[in-house]
Amino acid sequence: MKKAINPPTIRSPFGNYSHGLLIPSGGRLLVTSGQLGIKPDDEIPEDIEAQAVLCFEAAKAILEEAGMTFADVIRIAGFVTNRDDFPTYMAVRDRYTSSPLPVSTLVIVSGFTRPEFKVEVEVTALRAD
Repeated sequence: MKKAINPPTIRSPFGNYSHGLLIPSGGRLLVTSGQLGIKPDDEIPEDIEAQAVLCFEAAKAILEEAGMTFADVIRIAGFVTNRDDFPTYMAVRDRYTSSPLPVSTLVIVSGFTRPEFKVEVEVTALRAD
């Protein structure tokens, strides 16, 4: 069973994530590529929330294809192009996470391969066999 590690000697996490996650040995590991806010028909929504939802829904589809769910996610890496989008991204991320909370990193970047993209998300998951 995964165990959240949040030592009382350091500042609490800024949001709904864990500083560390102790993972049992064994199991299946899934690492995804960064998922962008784009629909299968190549439509890219203009707002950050819709793009973030698409990122997490793409990750969900990959997890499901591997026989996993967001409960198996141990790490989330998010990248946004605008610091002001931080709260919106986190609100979407929090809809997909469950306890014990995965570790999470959010980075502000200057851009992606196309200027329409505002967010990208990678997940790492582990499922005990």
